[in-house]
Amino acid sequence: MALEDKILVCRDCGKEFTFTVGEQEFYMSRGLQSEPTRCRECRSARRRNRFGETRQMYPAICASC
Repeated sequence: MALEDKILVCRDCGKEFTFTVGEQEFYMSRGLQSEPTRCRECRSARRRNRFGETRQMYPAICASC
């Protein structure tokens, strides 16, 4: 079965987005059977807003520095 890019519609914003061949291969390698229902921006926003709070960020210095 040859894969090709698919155009999907985001369930949150209604914008069309591309489900690329690379993303489809990633989903298959993880055993995921459902296609994504949200675009990348809405998925990111949903992760940020999970539980209604924003993440606290702290300054850090890497071990090499």
